[in-house]
Amino acid sequence: MSKPYIGVKNGRLSDCPKSPNCVSTQTDQEEKKMSALAFSKDLETTKSVIKEVLSEMERTAVETETENYIHAVVESKWMKFKDDVEFYFDQEEEVIHFRSASRVGHSDFGVNKKRMKAISEQYESMRRETYDV
Repeated sequence: MSKPYIGVKNGRLSDCPKSPNCVSTQTDQEEKKMSALAFSKDLETTKSVIKEVLSEMERTAVETETENYIHAVVESKWMKFKDDVEFYFDQEEEVIHFRSASRVGHSDFGVNKKRMKAISEQYESMRRETYDV
């Protein structure tokens, strides 16, 4: 099995593998699908809010940032496993697509889904608070 690519190809993040340790806004696998997030105001503002959310998370480091993409790595507290968290800022649709996946193992006991739900809630809260949308 080949390792999924990290990044955006043709406007899409890598699909989730068959294992349950991944969630994405762009997957066709219903049990792993989450809703994309709306832009805050513009691309710059939206990225700023996402980066602020990530900066408040423990054991999280932004590895790559381009105009329309952020890749962060989150390290688990106990076993030091690394998960990839990606954000694709789709300027045409004005939404943030994301993907969160474990690098190793099969099950993640729902960690990726919980993480992305928490990030989504924090993003929406900060977006409303700061930008009154």
